[in-house]
Amino acid sequence: MSAGTDRNHWSRWTVAVTGINARPENPGPGCAVARCLCEAGGFRGRVVGLGYETLDAGLYHREDLDGGYLLPYPAAGSEALMERLDEVLDRDRIDAIIPGLDAELPNFIALQATLARRGVRMLLPGRAELRRRDKDRLPALCARAGVATPRVRQVSDARFFGRCTRADEGGWAYPLVVKGVFYDAFVVHDADEAARRFAQIARDWGYPVLVQSHVAGEEVNLTALGDGSGALIGPVMMRKQAVTDKGKAWAGVAIDDRDLLAAGERLMQALAWKGPLELEMLRDAEGTLHLIEINPRFPAWIYLSHGVGRNLPAALLALMHGVAAADLPLAAPRPGVSFIRHARELIVGMDDIVSVSLHGATLPRRGAVAPRARLLA
Repeated sequence: MSAGTDRNHWSRWTVAVTGINARPENPGPGCAVARCLCEAGGFRGRVVGLGYETLDAGLYHREDLDGGYLLPYPAAGSEALMERLDEVLDRDRIDAIIPGLDAELPNFIALQATLARRGVRMLLPGRAELRRRDKDRLPALCARAGVATPRVRQVSDARFFGRCTRADEGGWAYPLVVKGVFYDAFVVHDADEAARRFAQIARDWGYPVLVQSHVAGEEVNLTALGDGSGALIGPVMMRKQAVTDKGKAWAGVAIDDRDLLAAGERLMQALAWKGPLELEMLRDAEGTLHLIEINPRFPAWIYLSHGVGRNLPAALLALMHGVAAADLPLAAPRPGVSFIRHARELIVGMDDIVSVSLHGATLPRRGAVAPRARLLA
């Protein structure tokens, strides 16, 4: 049966994506993932958004998403998430979920087998692989992969920053980077500034807070897929050209960087990663690449992958469907293609906002697919 007539082919799936906020200074990747899928050649399915706040833009972005549903915050745990997803599955057919936020990955990993029994596909790393790329474990990972990375330390007391330059505290030198385990990173130049940022991150994201050596240099990123074999599938590389106050890419250009590619291959081999990921690296004045972070998801700039001819969200669905990595339709990416992010207003009817506020879901769109329960009846 051809993909055009087989409802179970990935090109006909209903795909749910998370991370659908669109804050200009720090957007999630969900809306860009949805855009990639909607513009992928041959995709005739639906994309729905899974949000956490009533004003998450992806809930109302009907150009690329067919409405959406609210989820409990990740801190509520996997049982609360599963209870809500069961409610969603009673209303809508969901064939695959693409998580887009670091903090929610442990819950989705815990539910992977349960969701698979309900016919919902995901491609995610295991708990051990997720933990190995945590920010405080990067030095150990990079030592195995032969990749440079700044040293990092967990900090639980802001008084550390007043004595960190002493030899018995490690001889840290300002500027430093103070960062959260999941989100936010700030370059600080003295103990007072460090203590303020420490308190801010602890208030917003909890403990531990991390301190990392600062590396000055050119920011380059790589995004790709893994199938668990250690292979780096479909890498797309980018150099940042403009950033927001939080250091997120506001403009970038696709590049062909052999050193970055080689580092990505070694890291993927060391991790045996499954699913999407992003490597954030800095090239210092001597030309050495330093790994800053590994994000266990697509980046917010993932639409560039479609722009260079290598649509990774569509390739991810094909992997979920069982297509071998060697058979994925991934053309060679075109270096020199640039992106510039911009913000725009969505006009949203009050009835949709009321529906999300009261019922946790947008109003049904005309022509929506029948709920799973009726499809199985």
